[in-house]
Amino acid sequence: MNKKHPLGLPFLFFTEMWERFGYYLMIGIFQLYLTTSVEKGGLGMARGEAADIYGTFIAFVFLTPFLGGLLADRILGYSKSIFLGGVLMGLGYLGLAIPGTTYFYISLFLIVLGNGFFKPNISTLLGNLYNEEKYKHLKDSGYNIFYSGINIGAATCTFIAAFMRNKYGWSYAFGTAGIGMFVGLIVYYIGLKNYKHADILKPAQKEDMPMSKIFATVFLPAIIVGLGAWFIPGDIFGSDSTDAFIFGTIPVVVFYLGLYVKASIADKKPIAALLTIMLVSVMFWAVFKQNGTALTTWAQYYTDRATPTFVKSTAENLYLVEKVTNKVDSVEAFNEKFSVIKENGKVKKIWDKNVYFRNLQPALTPTENTEISLFNTELFQSINPLWVIILTPLVVAFFAFLKRKKSEPSTASKIAFGLLISALSTLVMVAGVIYCSNGAEKASAWWLIGCYGVVTIGELFLSPMGLSLVSKLSPKRLTALMMGGWFLSTSIGNKLSGILAKTWDNYTDKANYFLVNFVLLAFATIVMFMLLKWLNKILKENIE
Repeated sequence: MNKKHPLGLPFLFFTEMWERFGYYLMIGIFQLYLTTSVEKGGLGMARGEAADIYGTFIAFVFLTPFLGGLLADRILGYSKSIFLGGVLMGLGYLGLAIPGTTYFYISLFLIVLGNGFFKPNISTLLGNLYNEEKYKHLKDSGYNIFYSGINIGAATCTFIAAFMRNKYGWSYAFGTAGIGMFVGLIVYYIGLKNYKHADILKPAQKEDMPMSKIFATVFLPAIIVGLGAWFIPGDIFGSDSTDAFIFGTIPVVVFYLGLYVKASIADKKPIAALLTIMLVSVMFWAVFKQNGTALTTWAQYYTDRATPTFVKSTAENLYLVEKVTNKVDSVEAFNEKFSVIKENGKVKKIWDKNVYFRNLQPALTPTENTEISLFNTELFQSINPLWVIILTPLVVAFFAFLKRKKSEPSTASKIAFGLLISALSTLVMVAGVIYCSNGAEKASAWWLIGCYGVVTIGELFLSPMGLSLVSKLSPKRLTALMMGGWFLSTSIGNKLSGILAKTWDNYTDKANYFLVNFVLLAFATIVMFMLLKWLNKILKENIE
């Protein structure tokens, strides 16, 4: 790595890489595990139910950084929080390796809690390393490099996931995620001396709410309201989990609005700018996080996953393919978890083994009872992080070129363009749906590759820039707390992604599904560009 950057950067880079290796390995097979039949080792859920659980889980994963950031700022410090979070997440991944729904939900709780302590604080610690005068001008670049570490972990893990679950089973795949997390903690410990000086507690100011009051007026109401929404009969927003999340987040959102209301004059504008960008970014995450739901469904059922002859032997030897047999007795629709057939005049339900062949072009369909090799569905989730690895140096070089020309856009402007580019990615899928006759025929994998390529450019303009902006604009004593706010916006977007994915089966024309995503991102883009002048003024006043 560049010697101009702080010495702690490579250690934080590899710590985050291994942590994300574990997380994305687990999340890459999450929906597949939920919807796979019990006979095949999964939980046998319908896709709508699985999408709801997936969206709720990734929502809570990014909600708890509010708690972790607050405790790190006021009590624990960053290193203790990172270690605590890493251990909890590692135990959670290992717990998923134990069969049974009881261990499953306990493990999800540990991962959610652990991520709350880990995620905001490693990002904040990195930002603190760049607060020294000699590093300040490299902060955006530092976050881009750090972000590429996330995606190296995310890109490699799905290959390991496919290998482990094909050869050994689901439990070994989840267990590997836990091992990756503990490797990351070892790397962090080795590099501790390089960022120990940046781990500084920030005492509360007179305008800050005491911890006791925060627990009494934020956490306790959030838990009570959330549980109440879960157990009250009837579903207001479609499911108990969605009701619990939406109502449970209200006290947390009110708390962040209160930070602005009670802020000093000097802090008011920076907090207002951050809250605005967090609000707009919700739409980005709502669309982007469908990679584990809607886009996974598209890869699983609508994409040609046949292994090319020239890589078939290698892929099979590496256990990167699953074997399926063409049986023509299935009448399963894509929105059903089982097949329904009639046998001796009676309806019989069987787990379908060959839904893949339902929309395969006749010229590509093998004869009955012929077994073929298909790339594992989770491998498609490596496309986005691979694009990040490829495009990050180009994006960093592009902004460096503009900086030399004194034409580099502000961080807020980069986020606005990121939203615009991300909106265009949904149109790639609209074109793909139209080209393959609304899924009547299998689509080329290039449609997904192209969609991920475009949205990745948008992601690189937005996500690392958001982390950088929080580090730049936040009042110093509230940095980790505001980083938790950034992840709160991610959390709300993640839940919205699950709500959107749950409607997948309601769209007869899948192009309309992706057009809805386009409208959401287009609206956020327009709002962001309308506010850009105001945001840039605040940036100039508080950073330059």
